Amino acid sequence: MLDIRYMRKNGAEVKQRLEYRGVNPETIDELLELDQKRRNLIQKVESLKAQRNDVSDKIAFAKRQKEDASEAILQMKQVGADIKSLDNEQTLLDEQVREIAAHLPNMAAVDVPVGPDESANVEQRKWAPEEYGSRPHALEEASWVKAHYEIGENLGILDFERGAKVSGARFLYYVGDGARLERAVYNFMLDEHRQEGYTEMITPIVVNDSAMFGTGQYPKFQDDAYRVEGLNQTYIPTAEVPLTNYYSGEELPSEDLPIKFTALSPSFRKEAGSAGKDTRGLIRLHQFNKVEMVKFTKPEDSYEELEKMTLDAENILQKLNLPYHVIVLSTGDMGFSAAKTYDIEVWMPQQNVYREISSVSNTEDFQARRMHITYRDADNKLQLVHTLNGSGLAVGRTVAAILENYQNDDGSVTIPEVLRPYLGGQEKLEPTPHH
Repeated sequence: MLDIRYMRKNGAEVKQRLEYRGVNPETIDELLELDQKRRNLIQKVESLKAQRNDVSDKIAFAKRQKEDASEAILQMKQVGADIKSLDNEQTLLDEQVREIAAHLPNMAAVDVPVGPDESANVEQRKWAPEEYGSRPHALEEASWVKAHYEIGENLGILDFERGAKVSGARFLYYVGDGARLERAVYNFMLDEHRQEGYTEMITPIVVNDSAMFGTGQYPKFQDDAYRVEGLNQTYIPTAEVPLTNYYSGEELPSEDLPIKFTALSPSFRKEAGSAGKDTRGLIRLHQFNKVEMVKFTKPEDSYEELEKMTLDAENILQKLNLPYHVIVLSTGDMGFSAAKTYDIEVWMPQQNVYREISSVSNTEDFQARRMHITYRDADNKLQLVHTLNGSGLAVGRTVAAILENYQNDDGSVTIPEVLRPYLGGQEKLEPTPHH
């Protein structure tokens, strides 16, 4: 949620910066007009309440003097009716202001590239293992390179057919070594983040509507959520929601900041509007595992912490020896709550493209204002914290990248060295008989 006081004082700047995010400037005019009406009403109500107190004193005085107070009583009734009518009008205006404000995205940080969509994103850096030499990627010349879902099906470790039979499209079973590989990947990620100072959590996977509002998924993205029928509850689209809401409504001791959490959780997304995109394989599922990182920081530290969090996600890919690049998202491609976002995209040899594997964002005080998460600054004044979140990483997409980048021409897949201790020393995935 944006700061309405800032918007009042800086209307032109806010209109410009939100226009970069696809918001019609007239929406801001409408919001500020409604806000002004509401403030005028509040003044009127205050003045009527003062008048009512005044009249009530007169009535009390008249009664003590045994004088006729009927005129004053009538006046009192009228004032009371006027206050009630204005209160109703104010409630309506409050709702209208809240409704518009709740649909406004965060303003982008000033150094974010301006553009309508992903075409304006800017590459920051690239990384590939040293042994690739001058080639940006391994396997790019190999004619036998297969897609991760083909490799997984041939190895008998990914079963999309039975996933669809039991649950519908974009669900799957990991079988045998597939299940073990997924578990190895997320345990490795959690262990790395723990060493980086993140506190590991296991969160609820069902949250209430106020939690979804707090992180900015509601009201705008309700159609993409798996809701629990008859209850105001939702299956989480990411562990960011329960992790960030952990402190909702609380004041944090400033000496504890920054606070860092990590969690593995299943994530559920209807993927509304993604028909035809990545329908095969592990890239765009309705249910997938993700390791999430969340931070609560002081405002002056949040951008330094954003850089650190991005490096924490990159560290996983470097230790897995997977080529990737980091891009900064443009104003038109960022998520609703973000002020600045880095996407990390991993190389997928079969498609010959980089695919998103992590998104790391600073939301500044946008989420904290919705959730009322505060701390006291050096002057003992109550301030909103800044919140950050990032995938560290999307687990299924990491498995997909391992299968494609580590495939061999005989159909086997070499297991990255850092994962072997999690798999009892196993070095390869070999085809196994189908069940």
